[in-house]
Amino acid sequence: MYFADHAPPHVHVEYQGHEALIAIADGALVNGELPRRALALVRQWCLDHRAALEQN
Repeated sequence: MYFADHAPPHVHVEYQGHEALIAIADGALVNGELPRRALALVRQWCLDHRAALEQN
């Protein structure tokens, strides 16, 4: 996460040459693309760690 980045609050993800932005609030794909399985794992991780991510 970057402090002065644009809304909505999100995480940047890079995986095997793919890049994506994933919303912290709901795990939605904001921009970019990831393979289906990687996207599902990242979405679940964001939801599982949402409180900690929002504190940062």
